[in-house]
Amino acid sequence: MSPALGLGTYKVRAVKDAARTACARGAAWVDTAPNYARGLAQAELAAVLADFPAVRVSTKTGFEQAQAAVAAGVLRPEEAKAGYSLVPAFVRWQVKRSIRQLGRAPDVVFVHNPERSAPHVPHIHAQLREAFVVLEELADADHIGGYGVATWDGLKHEAFTVPMLVRLAEQAAGCDQHRFVALQQPLNLVDDAPIRQALNGEGPLAEAHDHGLTNVGAAPLRGGELLDMATNELAEVIRPGLSPAACLLVAASTQSLDVLLVSASTPAHWTEARDATALPLGAKRLREITDVLAAP
Repeated sequence: MSPALGLGTYKVRAVKDAARTACARGAAWVDTAPNYARGLAQAELAAVLADFPAVRVSTKTGFEQAQAAVAAGVLRPEEAKAGYSLVPAFVRWQVKRSIRQLGRAPDVVFVHNPERSAPHVPHIHAQLREAFVVLEELADADHIGGYGVATWDGLKHEAFTVPMLVRLAEQAAGCDQHRFVALQQPLNLVDDAPIRQALNGEGPLAEAHDHGLTNVGAAPLRGGELLDMATNELAEVIRPGLSPAACLLVAASTQSLDVLLVSASTPAHWTEARDATALPLGAKRLREITDVLAAP
């Protein structure tokens, strides 16, 4: 079964137009952040989301809106210089600001690349726990549906693990009935370790699935990088007859994946992504492909 297809807005051109196209053509999820599209993405999404209330939406917290945060008194100027914060007052302020811009409660708020918060693991864990406490409070008040972690390489470099994140959520909630509901990470032919691990029922995707989390895959084309790297020969290896967008099919065939985000800026791009991922590869075929691509 294919994962649900969602729109990732990180590098999308004309966010409002891309979102309207994606939602009208069956997108199940739209993912954004306060710092996307020069800080304008959430406001641009509001009208579209109002027209498609069934589409789930996720946003993030962590990367600063420095001038606004200082003006609101939630960060001191010297704190804002870092460009990133998980200070509880900032997290609360940023999430509430996102809710106003989106015009609705987000289904998930991801802590955005928490590995950015500090070079030392214990400090990252302390920062995450404090942020989770705020997000638990917001979820309990029905301001957000739940929360999660969106990481680029925190799992890869073992700054934290899925079991550790769940334990931190339990500590933040004071019980095992926490509101930590989703994990987002890159999945593609370059960042393919989670794909390989999932084939063996191991790694963060399998762990998240076992904990009942929604697995969200991001950057399946690695910001467009794979379109330049992918040849017709590679596409033929993955599935004969497909374009280089066949690279999307590898990510879409990953075990335990629930949602795959694609940054489709035009109707043609969305249709191509939808068609390329409609029939996922079986586990045996996916293993054969990853083995071939890993060969020297």
